[in-house]
Amino acid sequence: MPALRTAVVGVGALGRHHLRWLSELDGSNLVGLYDIDRQKAEKYAGEYKIRAFDDLEQLAQAAQAVSVVVPTTAHFDIASLLIEKGIHCLIEKPVTLSVEQAAALGKMARDKHVKVTVGQIESFNPAVRALGEYDINPAFIEAHRLAPFDPRGTDVAVVLDLMIHDIDLVLMLIKSDIVDIQASSVAVVSEQVDIANARVTFASGAVANLTASRISLNPMRKLRIFQRSGYFSLDLAARQADIYRLAGGDEPVDGFRVPLGKSGQDIVYVKKEDDGQDMLAAEIDAFLTAVVQDGPVAVTVERATEALRVALEIEKIGKESLARMMTANLA
Repeated sequence: MPALRTAVVGVGALGRHHLRWLSELDGSNLVGLYDIDRQKAEKYAGEYKIRAFDDLEQLAQAAQAVSVVVPTTAHFDIASLLIEKGIHCLIEKPVTLSVEQAAALGKMARDKHVKVTVGQIESFNPAVRALGEYDINPAFIEAHRLAPFDPRGTDVAVVLDLMIHDIDLVLMLIKSDIVDIQASSVAVVSEQVDIANARVTFASGAVANLTASRISLNPMRKLRIFQRSGYFSLDLAARQADIYRLAGGDEPVDGFRVPLGKSGQDIVYVKKEDDGQDMLAAEIDAFLTAVVQDGPVAVTVERATEALRVALEIEKIGKESLARMMTANLA
């Protein structure tokens, strides 16, 4: 695969990981970076022996594909400028601050015939990829995404910072329209919501219960899927999955097979281990491959827009619930 000329916009904590992989992947010829912090830009440009561009116009003239790793508030302005100049973009999540901005980016990308993907990185988690072997038809999904407090990311509420990963996975797994959303939230240590819970009901009857916190002592990223044929427990932090499912007849299996009482059926247990592949490397490599081969991107702007739409609705309902609770406490 020919190497694309690549660059990174924003070299904060996450942007530096994009720099590292774009400097190592075969499909990338890292040519430079841009950051509004000139001292930081010069530091990492020197470390990678690349150019620290003075502005985005210069970067757009030199690069073919760019990782946009800046605060969400700047996603639309930066990505729209690059897309208009025909630059392929990997935009970190959430795609933008509003559904309208996201839709505008999607239209620009189609009009300019450029590839735009969004960094919903859990799609590349080995635990999630393990589900590809099975027929997934969830009746109930429970997700917990808990993290210690980190000032990075507090420009948006916890729903857009953390829960949006699980919203994206739920929408990927439950292919049905949403008919009801209930949510509650609490602001604890920042000006934004720090803990949120949502219950999402689908037309199929499936239900997803999502909890996200960024002030927890013990981190957790788990997704549990319950359906008639089995139970799938995904530890997204450990990048592994425990699969429990009904097996029929003499079906050969790789895991443990246990009789289910007197039912005549068996439960099969299989553990899917971490395959060792770096998720961000896989995400960036998939993006570069889509550009070179003119193939589909892993996470489209349209998919990210729907996850954003649901996240914003959860955030709105949660804030309304919080306001009612505070009003009741003052009464």
